[in-house]
Amino acid sequence: MEDQKQTSFTFEMDNFSDKECFVYSPKFSSGGCEWFVRVYPKGYIVDEHLSLFLCVANPKSLRLGWKRRASYTFALLNESGKELVRTTESSLYCQLFCAQFSAWGVVTGNETFDYYGFQILNSQVVSVGELFTKHPDIDANFRPKNQLAKTTYMNLLLGLIETLDKPPHSITDTELGNAQNDLIELTDLAGFKLDWLKKKFDEVSLERKKPNGGDDTQVQEHIKNLNLELEKEKVKSATYAARVLSMEKTVSDLNDEVLNLKDERNKEKGKSNNYAAKVWSMEQTVSDLKDELDKEKREAVVKIVGLKDEVSDLEHEVFDLETELNKEKGKSNACDAKVMSLEQTVSDLKDELDKEKHKSAAKVLLLNKTVSDLEDELNREKGRSADEVWSLEQTVLNLRAELNKEKAAACSWEVLDYEDLPNDK
Repeated sequence: MEDQKQTSFTFEMDNFSDKECFVYSPKFSSGGCEWFVRVYPKGYIVDEHLSLFLCVANPKSLRLGWKRRASYTFALLNESGKELVRTTESSLYCQLFCAQFSAWGVVTGNETFDYYGFQILNSQVVSVGELFTKHPDIDANFRPKNQLAKTTYMNLLLGLIETLDKPPHSITDTELGNAQNDLIELTDLAGFKLDWLKKKFDEVSLERKKPNGGDDTQVQEHIKNLNLELEKEKVKSATYAARVLSMEKTVSDLNDEVLNLKDERNKEKGKSNNYAAKVWSMEQTVSDLKDELDKEKREAVVKIVGLKDEVSDLEHEVFDLETELNKEKGKSNACDAKVMSLEQTVSDLKDELDKEKHKSAAKVLLLNKTVSDLEDELNREKGRSADEVWSLEQTVLNLRAELNKEKAAACSWEVLDYEDLPNDK
């Protein structure tokens, strides 16, 4: 996808010279994709040089096989807005962003880039990117760890690919021999996986063995090509000389590394003697701990036996309690039935009581009316009978007076009668 519309994005960094680590910019959109800028104030790989990278913001969320192409330019301004650095527009062509290569960048003062651990030139990025895209496991068994050796072998591989990409009959015997030696060195010494390149080398060798008919013009053209190849070989020879010097430097670095490792090994031997004494002390401690552990185990066995008996007793007790609980549950169920029956009876009695209350209320009203009528009639009767009562009271008084008289006469008669009795004494 190419971004035909230009987009300008600016962000500010405070205390730029004090930043030790990298700085991320906010995300921005361009060409239907989100991007951000990653800045290394102190440099990335190459120290003391500002490193700037344009990165895809969300590469893992994009669909499989995604690609983006974009041209970009970085500009660095100071506080007053004065332009300090401006990079050229990404080599005047669109850079390819993909899953294997989701960021492109520049290093001011030294145009190099770290790609899968290989330090490559900006002009080699496209070639190396295509190489790893087509053969992602090419460096799976790569052995050298030294950065200089890694760079040298990568340059050698790119040169070999360039040679085998030429028309087979334009490749000289010398070039083919050097290509075979380079292929062996890259696979056996460096550890690159180059089965596909070996196959191409065999195809080129087989094609060169086929007859190449032609007239005198073709022969002259071939001679001309040979002369050009001779000039290239001279240049390549100088390159090989530089490579030899580079390899000698690598060997020297490796020798220094071996010496450092030997010194470190001697130090480790001294440490190992101290460790041996510590190990013996630890073994003695472990032996004592084992004895103590055995003692604890024996005591634990005795405790476990006692606990098992206690558990057995508790299990029996639990069984008895469960049996009793089941009985109580049966009783409880019967009681629940009785309670429900009584509740129903109480409910019926309440209903009947309510009915009786209603009936009694009517009776009370009727009785109150009857009492009221009787009281009225009684009052009327009292008025009529007042004279009769007075007459009756007078009659009663007369009768009482007469009765008293009769009682007095009777008492006199009794006294007289007692006096006439003989005295037996």
